[in-house]
Amino acid sequence: MTAGDLSLQLREAQPDDVETIFGLIQELADYEQLSDQVAGSAELLETHLFGAVPYARVILAEYGPEVAGFALYFFNYSTFLTRPGLYLEDLYVRPAHRGRGVGRALLVRVAAIAVEQGCGRVDWSVLDWNEPAVGFYQKMGATVFREWRICRLTGEALHRLGSVHP
Repeated sequence: MTAGDLSLQLREAQPDDVETIFGLIQELADYEQLSDQVAGSAELLETHLFGAVPYARVILAEYGPEVAGFALYFFNYSTFLTRPGLYLEDLYVRPAHRGRGVGRALLVRVAAIAVEQGCGRVDWSVLDWNEPAVGFYQKMGATVFREWRICRLTGEALHRLGSVHP
């Protein structure tokens, strides 16, 4: 790729991308009106992406030297399919790059990874008010389940329950 090449490139994130990735996470949280919930750090992110036990992976989308967006995913397991699955935690495209195929390219790459790894499905969540994202996902062939609810233990509730000894 030359300095003047502005074609879209996707690549796996490397340890020196951590600050950029954490900045993208903060941008995503701001877009989703959830900035107050970002409690992590670039240091923790680096440990969890590139430490002894990598918990997640990141694909970066770039136009020339500029990062246009990212996808963060990890593997899970479907007992009903008895196959691995892939969970897409974050898919974010910076505003200046929306409408240029970045989100589609990232989702296609994630789907390709799932197929390569023998996954039976790819799951993710979308906020109900984010109609542009819902429409995009449906256009890409995804089913948006209205009848499922996300359950989460975090903070004090997680620690309280995790401290119970049966």
